[in-house]
Amino acid sequence: MTPYDDTSGPPDRPPPPTDPWSMVTRALILLAIDPAGLRGLWLRGRAGPVRDRVMAGLSALTPRKLHPFMAEDALSGGMDLSATLATGALQHHAGLLEQPGLLALTMAERCPPSLAVRLGQALDDDPTLSLLALDEAAEEGEGLPPALSDRLGLFLDLDGIAYGESADLTLPLPMIATAQARLARIATGDAAPRLVRVAADLGITSLRAPLLALACARAHAAWRGADALDEADLQIAVALCYAHKALQFPDDAPEPQEAPPEPPQDQPEDGRDRDQSEFELPDEMLIDAARAALPPGLLAQLQAARLSRAAGANSGAGAARKSMRRGRPMPSRAGKPGAGARVDVVATLRQAAPWQKMRRAMMPAPSDRLLLMPSDIRIKRYRDQTDRVLIFVVDASGSAALARLAEAKGAVELMLAEAYSTRDHVALIAFRGHEAELCLPPSRSLVQTKRRLAGLPGGGATPLAHALQLALATADQARSHGMTPTLAFLTDGRGNIALDGRADRAQAATEATQLARAIAAKAIPALVIDTSLRPKPQLAELSAAMRATLIALPRADARSLQTTLSAALGN
Repeated sequence: MTPYDDTSGPPDRPPPPTDPWSMVTRALILLAIDPAGLRGLWLRGRAGPVRDRVMAGLSALTPRKLHPFMAEDALSGGMDLSATLATGALQHHAGLLEQPGLLALTMAERCPPSLAVRLGQALDDDPTLSLLALDEAAEEGEGLPPALSDRLGLFLDLDGIAYGESADLTLPLPMIATAQARLARIATGDAAPRLVRVAADLGITSLRAPLLALACARAHAAWRGADALDEADLQIAVALCYAHKALQFPDDAPEPQEAPPEPPQDQPEDGRDRDQSEFELPDEMLIDAARAALPPGLLAQLQAARLSRAAGANSGAGAARKSMRRGRPMPSRAGKPGAGARVDVVATLRQAAPWQKMRRAMMPAPSDRLLLMPSDIRIKRYRDQTDRVLIFVVDASGSAALARLAEAKGAVELMLAEAYSTRDHVALIAFRGHEAELCLPPSRSLVQTKRRLAGLPGGGATPLAHALQLALATADQARSHGMTPTLAFLTDGRGNIALDGRADRAQAATEATQLARAIAAKAIPALVIDTSLRPKPQLAELSAAMRATLIALPRADARSLQTTLSAALGN
């Protein structure tokens, strides 16, 4: 038994964690022991007093903060403007990624893919760097980008920990230094293949995961003062490194196995005299450690976030567009001021600074003035995301039938709630009788939209052409207000009222086709769900003219309609 064994050693080594806050403390200690092996910590939890205590404990590691939209020169370094202007020679300043230590990424759930890849490459290339990702995910589908979650060894969730269950944290730096000195001498035995097997059982396909878990187990053994890994080290590693990455949990009941053959009577029975303390727990015990490490419902939230990012979903953002006035900063470009363009003073000075010594030497008289040329001028640029508006066009005619209209209402109501949570605008058009009606202009009012939808009557003829005309006009108006429109039609496609109000099926079909082509010509995204019991080719032809996605759901309920709409619209 080692001098610092958790179960019987002196009180200077804490016992194994038995509650969530003890697990938090232990994770921070392990990160301090081996930041190079663990690469960092994914800390999930909203800002508050509990997270403040964690950050206070990590202050001994002096983390350097960065935010998701930090400029590239602040990350990778660049020209030191003041020193360059003072000396007349190009001077360089180091970026955050060029300095060793712990980086703290705030609002990590908003980290753009480009920065996530940039940080992931830095973690792979520089073993002196580690990352603390502060994930404040507040909505379904938010989370850490895969480029970072795959590389960070440790995971903690603080949302289930009350302030009364926490305590002030202070890292024991002398004991951590002792553990770091012991780290290189830890024997791993057969831990690596066992961790690989457990990862496979949990559905984890990343090759980094077993390496990170092994580093966690070695750090925990060094913290205990041991020279080799034991089951407690592996359980801690699985709980901190595997639980949040699991895609499945095997059934609790083990599969029946054939009994091993009896050894021959004339041969010694290997293992009969083995010390019971050397017995290894089965891999199922490690899987149980991963299962017990997560609060109820958290794994489903993390999986939803992974699926959302894999599907390229956004949070109500429309099309990206370049802007001279607002949005996220982009690299400046050469240009001329005027017509709304603004000069980027700092970028202009950076462009001119390296040439000052040469330009002054060309002047007929000595001068200390800053010499600028037209080619030095840099113009500010921004990338702006437009708001998205989902325009629902619902068939309320008699041919839609009351039962299917009720399911359509239910699906739209579910979609409205989802659009509200993703900060989309929604609009509602209903068509019945002799015309279509804009029941709700683009709005974010969920209560008002539900009220309008609940009062939507059914019955009458099908003015499909007028619905297409009104949908096109509503989309054009949304674009004029800087929004990105998307049309969602729920109809059986049996239009029989022309634009002039006459009951002329042929004229109505011709006008509907012309309007569908106009929608396609303006590149307005559209989705058509055919709700008829027997889908007919007319609606397929209309969808083709509109360049819309056609989905036939003749017997779908409200939930399946909502699921189809969400998948097709990228929510």
